[in-house]
Amino acid sequence: MMQSPAAPGRSEVLAALSLAIDLGLGQPMEHMLRASLLALRIAGAAGVDDAGQGRIYYANQLAWIGCHADSFELAALFTDDIAFRADYYRRDQHGLPMYAGMFSHAGAGLPPLARVARWTRFAATGSGAVRTMIASHCVSAGVLASSVGLDDGVAGLLTHTFERWDGKGLPEGVAGPDIPLEMRIMHLADTAEVFLRREGVAGAVAMVQARRGSQFDPALAGLFIDQAEALTGGLLDVDCWQAALDLAPTDAPLSGSQLDTVLRAIGDFADLKSPYTAGHSRAVTALAAAAGEEHGLPADDVRELRRAGWVHDLGRLGVSNQVWDKKEPLSALELERIRMHPYLGERILSRVPGLKGEAALTGSHHERLDGSGYPRGIGGNELGIKQRILAAADSYHASVEPRPHRPALTPADAAARLRQEVSAGRLAAGAVEAVLVAAGQQPRRPHAAAGGLTQREVEILGMLCRGLTPAQIADTLFLSRKTVRNHVEHIYTKIGATNRVGATLFAIRNGLTE
Repeated sequence: MMQSPAAPGRSEVLAALSLAIDLGLGQPMEHMLRASLLALRIAGAAGVDDAGQGRIYYANQLAWIGCHADSFELAALFTDDIAFRADYYRRDQHGLPMYAGMFSHAGAGLPPLARVARWTRFAATGSGAVRTMIASHCVSAGVLASSVGLDDGVAGLLTHTFERWDGKGLPEGVAGPDIPLEMRIMHLADTAEVFLRREGVAGAVAMVQARRGSQFDPALAGLFIDQAEALTGGLLDVDCWQAALDLAPTDAPLSGSQLDTVLRAIGDFADLKSPYTAGHSRAVTALAAAAGEEHGLPADDVRELRRAGWVHDLGRLGVSNQVWDKKEPLSALELERIRMHPYLGERILSRVPGLKGEAALTGSHHERLDGSGYPRGIGGNELGIKQRILAAADSYHASVEPRPHRPALTPADAAARLRQEVSAGRLAAGAVEAVLVAAGQQPRRPHAAAGGLTQREVEILGMLCRGLTPAQIADTLFLSRKTVRNHVEHIYTKIGATNRVGATLFAIRNGLTE
């Protein structure tokens, strides 16, 4: 029997979340992890104690999470929220450079007259809107930090994410040493990592020199300039994921309930990416878990479905709200971006060994039986019952939520749409039936199967119908071959069959196949 991977630690799960945050910033994955490594090196050189370095470690990875909660508003002002954030690092964000950057994004892609109108509105109201967004960002980041079990010291740091040494930051204009030392180090490391990666050590040093005393603490800037080679040595070559985990504060594996709490909080924040998806992950989770129970899945499989449901849309952070919230038909390029989000979610979560099963479910929740889904276009036997249930649960609940291009369907219409998907061969009948029962759109079936078969016997009968031999069934279910042979004999006796063909006909007549 295969051994289940060890339960992940908080540092692993939050490191994975930082990869999603990177995508939403328009940066390559591991930007925040590398910035954390740089921040810890600077902190060590500056004499920060272990407790302070622990706060830096976690706060640096989460500092930007609140931005994703304001993506809808940011896109309304600057068109493409991810492109705007990617450009943010290029400028010392105050005065004319800041306003030049904002106006370059406001109304981007609109016809000239419409863009002038957008500029006019932004000139009149943009400053207040940006201040409100920054305040919201800081609150949101602090809420997430608390939700995932980090102490108040981390949440307190995050209120200063957009402050500046010269007092010209937001939302409060806190200046100089009134900004906590840990956050001053994070400000420097976050931006320096971008320039180091793009322009090398010399480019990072030049940027820090230019912003010394304005954005950055002059003493920390001087330390970085004097020790740049040592502080950045090997950062572009190191395995950032492993190096960051090696430096994590002591972190015991998360218990089952602790892991559930962290994943649920991450799903809540992923849903805040768009107002159209608020609460989506929790609703899909409830449906998928209830449907798994209705289908008779083992408790471990139901738990995996539940956890995958919470984080199945994490990859949405990597797609601009310019696409998600568009009312008009999407272009081929925009559709391709949307089709990548399950892959992004899977890639992020698969970095955590204890979440491999949840990662695989996340990556396939938009796949379809006939191969028409995305991102890989797999189907048929490549999709197990858990993938089929999560796909049906997500499809049903997305239908009863409004979207920019359509109103919400009624539950009855959503149920009819799912049945049409079954008829078209895209969704599995058994999975859809279980989801509709869980959603209250179909009467609950008695769990006693025809012929008095047990749930295990129904499972084995289904495998026989698909042509698996008793030996293959034993290997799949981690049972002994003798146990499976006994089950097969009992099945044949109960249903009056003598071979696989007769058993298959019984299963078809009694609705025991999908």
